Amino acid sequence: MTAQKRSRIWIWIGSIFGVLILILAFGAMYLSAKWKPLLTEKIKAGVYNGSHHLYKIDFKSINLNLITGSVALREVTLTPDTLVFDSLKTLKLAPAHTFEIKLKKLQITRVGILTAYFKKRVDVNEIRLDKPSINMVFNKVPKKIDTTEVKKSLYEQISKTFKSVRVRLVKIVDADFDYINKSGIKKTKNSIKHLDITVKDFLLDSLSGSDTSRFYYTKDVSFQLAGYKSITKDKMYSMKVDTISGSAASKKITVKGLKLMPLYPELTFARKYKTQKDRYNLAFDKIEFNGVDFIGLNTDEKLHAKSLRVGPATVEVFMSRESPAPTGLDKGQNYPHLALKRLNLPLIIDTVKLRNIDLKYSEYNPASKKTGSVSFKALTGNILNVTNDSLRLAKNNHAKADLNSLLMGTGKFNVKIDFNLTDNNGAFSYSGTLGKFDMKQLNSLSKNLGLIEIESGNIQHIDFKANGNLRTAKGSMNMLYTDLKVKLLSDNIDGEGTKEKGFLSFLANTILVKDENPKKGEAPRTATMTNTRINSASFFNLMWKTVFVGIKDIVGVGVVPEKNPVKQQKVIAKKIREQKRADRKAARIARREKN
Repeated sequence: MTAQKRSRIWIWIGSIFGVLILILAFGAMYLSAKWKPLLTEKIKAGVYNGSHHLYKIDFKSINLNLITGSVALREVTLTPDTLVFDSLKTLKLAPAHTFEIKLKKLQITRVGILTAYFKKRVDVNEIRLDKPSINMVFNKVPKKIDTTEVKKSLYEQISKTFKSVRVRLVKIVDADFDYINKSGIKKTKNSIKHLDITVKDFLLDSLSGSDTSRFYYTKDVSFQLAGYKSITKDKMYSMKVDTISGSAASKKITVKGLKLMPLYPELTFARKYKTQKDRYNLAFDKIEFNGVDFIGLNTDEKLHAKSLRVGPATVEVFMSRESPAPTGLDKGQNYPHLALKRLNLPLIIDTVKLRNIDLKYSEYNPASKKTGSVSFKALTGNILNVTNDSLRLAKNNHAKADLNSLLMGTGKFNVKIDFNLTDNNGAFSYSGTLGKFDMKQLNSLSKNLGLIEIESGNIQHIDFKANGNLRTAKGSMNMLYTDLKVKLLSDNIDGEGTKEKGFLSFLANTILVKDENPKKGEAPRTATMTNTRINSASFFNLMWKTVFVGIKDIVGVGVVPEKNPVKQQKVIAKKIREQKRADRKAARIARREKN
């Protein structure tokens, strides 16, 4: 065959294919134009009837390509009918959540249009919503419990039109999401930007409704929020979150890189307020809920998780004593278990797992013009039965914490706390132990806050236990230690008065402070602890100050300290004078008896 003949054959073949493509293109255009009104009607009727007339969908235009099997809707809105919702609510058939959606474009790809039309099976590869605005509204709706009416399943509602509906992937990209809660007295609103949601393998057929491996007919529903930043309403903190993600299949919600950062340095922050105000600096590498009941979270707005793991993390709290304590405010209402009772969200967490958390509390003392700190490094432990759910509380009304850490990074410290979750007076009990510890490690706290320097002192062992409530705590303590010596400091630490304080320190060490426990040949001294909380003091303040009462009693400074450390030293000096008078009186009596 000559080259000229071969060329003519290829021209004929190309022409035939060209004509076929043109026929298909014109045919697709003709069918698309003819099917557009039909498809528009079907979509609107399907949404309206499938939602029991609750939702209406509208769009400005529809583009249909039969060759690629794609459909694009533009300027789409999905809105609920409030009158229909109210009637469903009266019949106890209303859903807990309703949605309002607006978006520029909804893209559906690889739709088997002919299969759907002739075989009554809908098969979609992907539905994509780019940058939608989504309002999710929660309403506390009554549910019909006892009824003889057999409710049709979702499949039964569409079975006359389609044999099955399958969507392999739904992607919501970069959504603005508002969650509106209308269940309370006052409507609340929480907004989220840049939210991604992915739905995998939605299948609606005769069997999928009973498939336990599916979540609302899907293999998985997951979400991710990345790069969240905001400034708090009071303009005092910035908040940052790297990612928040969750998955129904894995039953997890994970928060990474959560930070709450003050916008001002410590004293500048404190001086923004007229009264004392805690300043927080928080950084959580990871917070993870496991075993989350997403169905209960969706239908009842109840959060039930098998565990909540927190850490690694750093938590720093600072407060200045320059300003007066706030009046009319009782920090006791923020006891952990009392705050849990006030939480609007019903909560059940079987185990809270704290892992490698560094805690630091700092306080500015205007008398010394310095800041004292105490730290607990590598805090690790579990808290069991964290709940405010009435049914769970009827079975078990105690949450129990067992925590371990390193006091000032060196002393092995353990504390157990038992919270009574139903007691209105905030009842709790706690116990703890501290192993070998160099007391000089506490100088960053005692020098700057108490104007007392610990020159030496070694703890062998401390154990304590106490019962407390909203107002008081009482208990007992054992403390074994050796070689305790202290120095009383002047009110400006390095200023005038050092000699006078040096003499007072000598008297304190020789007359007042007991340098060891037990004394040779004596039984160990023990102490009873009693402390009353003032309104400006917190739950943890009551705990550690009660322990401090026991320590002071065993050491020999058994007086409740003044809030002002300078006045505290005057109290110590007075106690020294009283002890000296008692010693002189005892000596005189001994001499008279001898004579």
